[in-house]
Amino acid sequence: MASVSSAASSVHSQRPPPLFLGDHLAMDLLNTRAVPGGVEVEWLADGPDLAAWLAAAGLAVPDATARQWDGIAQQVRDLREAFRRFVDRHAGRPLTPAAAHELAEVNALLAVDDAYRQIEPGVPGEGPPLVWRRHRRSARPLDAVLLPLADAIGDLVTTADFTLVRRCEGSACTLHFLDRTKSHARRWCSMAVCGNRAKAAAHRARHSGRAN
Repeated sequence: MASVSSAASSVHSQRPPPLFLGDHLAMDLLNTRAVPGGVEVEWLADGPDLAAWLAAAGLAVPDATARQWDGIAQQVRDLREAFRRFVDRHAGRPLTPAAAHELAEVNALLAVDDAYRQIEPGVPGEGPPLVWRRHRRSARPLDAVLLPLADAIGDLVTTADFTLVRRCEGSACTLHFLDRTKSHARRWCSMAVCGNRAKAAAHRARHSGRAN
């Protein structure tokens, strides 16, 4: 693992550290490809990237060869982009039981564990639109990397209010978050990043108006 991590630091030394601003692991996964400052950044470009991100997220980093790491990184990126399409379709709106069929890829990943859950439609009018149901099956090696991420997506879509899944309002920012604030009025990925930029832009606009 030492060689994988050192490779990541040497190849991507100019890249900013990964962002954990989503208030949910599934949102943080989505934000591993984003445009935080007007330039697109990919934090999971290869196996070393993935290993470094898992460690930063506090997740298990199993032993694996470089080729295995690059392969699993591709699977994680595929999972992330499938989830991005789901979020793009549903963010800010209530989910319905019909949304369960769009999560087939997540369910397929969850099903490789020895004890796993599946995202399934709830009973209309009798509880949440999507629910967890437990199943059992044998596990495969290295799924310890994908399973926590698929599980986080399942947790988000079955327990969170999807109307509170939002995209930062910052100009050109693509970061997403789950709004856990008491007032549900969060607008920015971070006040230190996009919030302050918006304040500065508004300040300049006010002073420009006075000058004219």
